[in-house]
Amino acid sequence: MEELIGRLAEKAGIGDAVAEKTIGIMLGFLRSEGPSDEVQALIDNIPGAEAAITASNNGGGLARLMDGGLMAAGTKLMALGLGIIEIENVARELFTFGRDKLGADQMGEIISGTPGLIQFA
Repeated sequence: MEELIGRLAEKAGIGDAVAEKTIGIMLGFLRSEGPSDEVQALIDNIPGAEAAITASNNGGGLARLMDGGLMAAGTKLMALGLGIIEIENVARELFTFGRDKLGADQMGEIISGTPGLIQFA
């Protein structure tokens, strides 16, 4: 997890705490919207991912009312202070990290199998 936090913080110009929360939000979104087996393989390859996902689900507000999906994830990320450019950078870096851990084919299945993600690939 520390490696991924560092990569996201550097790439998006955000602090480590925000990067960790961002990881939890994004992995939680992938878990709920993406192909379950492939996403679980990604989560299993990131020590501390489960705790980050759990922590990201403790929020409320507008994102909770939106009933999940890409818009809810975006709302949570924006609540952390991320703009569209930072969200795109974080998503691309997470996908690069996933390719490093799982391989391009399996990460490609996650991206293509999750609604709305292809625009960030």
